[in-house]
Amino acid sequence: MGCLAKMKSSGWAYPTAVLCLYGFFANCRVAEPFLTPYLIGPHKNISEEVVTNYLFPIWTYSYLAFLFPVFLLTDFLKYKPLIVMQGFFLVSNYVLLCFAPGLPAMTFLQVNYAVVTSTEVAYFSYIYSVIPLEYYQRATGYLRSAMLAGYTFGASLGQMLISLAGVDYFYINAITLGIVSMAFLISFWLPMPQRSLFFKGKEAAAVRSQTQWEGPLRAGKPEEPVMDTDEVGSGIEKIEHNGSAGWCSRENVATAGHLLWQSFRESYSSRHLIYWSLWWALATAGYVQVFNYIQLMWDHIEPSATSSIYNGGVEAACSLVGAAAAFSVGYIKVTWAVWGELALGLFSALGTCAVFLMALTNSIWVCYAGYAIFKSCYMLLITITAFQIASNLSMECYALTFGINTFVALSLQTIITGIVVDEAALGLDIVTQFIIYGSYYAAISVLFLIRGTYSACVNHRSSGPIKTKDQESDVEVISAEVF
Repeated sequence: MGCLAKMKSSGWAYPTAVLCLYGFFANCRVAEPFLTPYLIGPHKNISEEVVTNYLFPIWTYSYLAFLFPVFLLTDFLKYKPLIVMQGFFLVSNYVLLCFAPGLPAMTFLQVNYAVVTSTEVAYFSYIYSVIPLEYYQRATGYLRSAMLAGYTFGASLGQMLISLAGVDYFYINAITLGIVSMAFLISFWLPMPQRSLFFKGKEAAAVRSQTQWEGPLRAGKPEEPVMDTDEVGSGIEKIEHNGSAGWCSRENVATAGHLLWQSFRESYSSRHLIYWSLWWALATAGYVQVFNYIQLMWDHIEPSATSSIYNGGVEAACSLVGAAAAFSVGYIKVTWAVWGELALGLFSALGTCAVFLMALTNSIWVCYAGYAIFKSCYMLLITITAFQIASNLSMECYALTFGINTFVALSLQTIITGIVVDEAALGLDIVTQFIIYGSYYAAISVLFLIRGTYSACVNHRSSGPIKTKDQESDVEVISAEVF
């Protein structure tokens, strides 16, 4: 009790610790790497074609429909209610998997899971509304570590239970139900934020931290737009004057809209930021598509009904290898502002080869290796991209950029799903799908190889490489951003 009281008094340790605990249990989904074998096996008895061309696309469409409304609702309700809701829908997700028979129930399951994924923005944004600015970086690192640890532990445990103890898939899902139920209960321990970033209180936070945003992260960037203090002050007066009118007052909503627009302008204020955000959206759409359908590819190469499968072990290993690749960015001394776009092109090309390898091989182990290479490349590049964007923006703008880039990525993924996967359109088999995903990644790599080569040549012809103060601390910042 004394330790808990001490954590609460510290102001930031308690909410960070509780959210990390929630993140660990919410991502410790022992059964997730074995979802496809469970659906197409005797427990649910759904054909591989129905899972591929009918069930999984429903999640994509539902996720897109929920994402933007949930993003606004998250800030409007001050984060905690959405985290609790995510925990509840996680529980209901595994209740359906364990006890609900038939295709209609599994169809509803996809919509249910879309609520879970769309509320992830609350997990990433909550902490910034309850802790001081100086702890943002450390807290972000802890949250990512908790998610990684939970996912890796869950996947490893699932693999051991299946391979060593021969546990049935039903009991694997039941174990997962118990674990995510712990996450749901833990979500109630989170303190309720007293402010939100856009609908209430962001102006006060901006006034308090105005000079801090112009500190280390903004050094050497005078061209970046900064919120005007007079506008901030007028925003505070509006909220104080209309505080009794409630969250839905016209002035409050108008002020929130104005702040969202200002944050949007700052988030995409330069070509440099636009190019990094473009890669984020394009590559994430392809990555999520591969991630969603890789189990079907594995089952196509080595049917789970007749062979031993190692999906959990592969996912756990890929997470660790990918995290190590991302962590290594912090120890590579490169001027990312100059060479970053070329790196995006080169590693995207490596990812392209890995996707084609997965599509064309008949060996499950080669396919596993291709997936590990692909996931490692993506985690490496998304770390560089996230750092490059975050180092140019305030946390509020970064949260908005995260939401917008995710929305664009999901829109692209929905278009790909609607054309390539959905049975109402082409409804292609899994091998042809992966050939198309490889071609999609090839287009991304060519685009950024051309752009990166151009940027490097322009820099070479100039007087010297452009250096900014924030680049001097690449190692420290990136390392914390990864974990």
